[in-house]
Amino acid sequence: MAATVRAPTAPSPAAPARTPPSPTAQGAVAAIRGSVVDVRFEHHLPQITSVLRTGIKGEIVIEVMTQMDASHVRGIALTPTQGLARGMQVTDTGLPLRAPVGKNIISRMFDVFGRAIDRLPDPEGVEWRSIHRVPPPLAERSTKSEVFETGIKAIDVLVPLERGGKAGLFGGAGVGKTVLLTEMIHNMLGHRQGVSIFCGIGERCREGEELYRDMKTAGVLKDMVMVFGQMNEPPGSRFRVGQTALTMAEYFRDDEHRDVLLLIDNIFRFIQAGMEVSGLMGQMPSQLGYQPTMSTELSGLEERIANTRAGAITSIQAVYVPADDLTDPAAVHVFSHLSASIVLSRKRASEGLYPAIDLLQSNSKMATPGIVGDRHYQVAQRIRRTLARYDELKDVIAMLGLEQLSPEDRKAVARARRLERFLTQPFYATEQFTGIKGKLVSLADSLDGCERILADEFKDTPESALYMIGAISEVKKDGAPPKGPAPAAGATSGSKGPAPAAAAPSTPAAAAVAHHES
Repeated sequence: MAATVRAPTAPSPAAPARTPPSPTAQGAVAAIRGSVVDVRFEHHLPQITSVLRTGIKGEIVIEVMTQMDASHVRGIALTPTQGLARGMQVTDTGLPLRAPVGKNIISRMFDVFGRAIDRLPDPEGVEWRSIHRVPPPLAERSTKSEVFETGIKAIDVLVPLERGGKAGLFGGAGVGKTVLLTEMIHNMLGHRQGVSIFCGIGERCREGEELYRDMKTAGVLKDMVMVFGQMNEPPGSRFRVGQTALTMAEYFRDDEHRDVLLLIDNIFRFIQAGMEVSGLMGQMPSQLGYQPTMSTELSGLEERIANTRAGAITSIQAVYVPADDLTDPAAVHVFSHLSASIVLSRKRASEGLYPAIDLLQSNSKMATPGIVGDRHYQVAQRIRRTLARYDELKDVIAMLGLEQLSPEDRKAVARARRLERFLTQPFYATEQFTGIKGKLVSLADSLDGCERILADEFKDTPESALYMIGAISEVKKDGAPPKGPAPAAGATSGSKGPAPAAAAPSTPAAAAVAHHES
């Protein structure tokens, strides 16, 4: 992401300016139901999204969600409500939630309120901006399409990402979403200029601490900002932390004219937090218990991620898929906003093929001849046809054996299995578990390797020689697998366990092919 200086453009407009609260903007707690707090104001009714403060030291923060009548508002507490009681005094700040922006926030870690949580002093010389901002107008958006290389073979060849676009990593629990996201951070920060912002929504606190430590050790924290609202936070906090991170990203794009990489883990938790808030506010649930306003809430977040004349915000989002069901309403709504969808497969993970990307279900709007070039497009189409043919033949192989196939189909199966293994890759993020050094592979090397496999150049090379390598030039003719410890039973990339030393056949079709080749 080159830090190119462009013509100045107007920053993203914020919400309308608010009138400061009057001296009588004091209220009292009328009712408390978990995170839902009703407040009574006699002379002044706070605006929607205003921040209210209460508690002995003003430590409890409430965001106004609805105005119930002429003297009552209902809000969601963004902090725990222990110690809150009816009749306690509430102060209307007259301001929405705000986030710090400026050069001094780089290399720091924040919560939803913009407070530093990395045990260092609060940054100085920052400006505070409302997190409630509208998307950039269409006239300011850029329509140029550019490919964004990741250094991961399977993604760069079959699912190219868009600079200034949005890509989703779809998968259930334990298939490697966070590992793949961490690997992309490592690859992109080390080889591109720009700012990266990591937004943790509703995920494990342990992962946030590990990521901070790993980025600091790798020396890339100097170009990174982290914002967390993890699973131990109240739903209101998790619901707003995405807007806090986006406000920081918009500052670097619009004010400093820099390219921004925004990584979100996990966007489903944003929808889930909205569902909790909706339920707490008493709204009637929609399909499968989701909030009726899910589409509007998701659009308000996703549409702010845009490529403008000032710079680009490129977003990569992990998306948890409940029960591996891609027809779940949350997954369907997220799909509609993405330029690339990377689907992670539990079946491929069980076969030891990491990254466990489903090469047929994953797709990208960038994979057209006009954008990636005719050679890249043709290679990707031949790979998909070969893998699709192998998928069709698996049942036949399982029942009748490989010998019953025609010679052409046998060749297609051999190519497909070698392509599957070549598109595996050792990750820097899992070096300490696998003992295999991570590899960053250029697009040119990835295309070259796929072309040579499709041309049957490696038809006499054992499949294991293509497993867990980088460029095709690393192939050992003797088929020796990469050095590394044997995996623990049941280890998966989601648990950050070691990848197996060689992919073991896990289906009758795979076993039949392996037996034939031996």
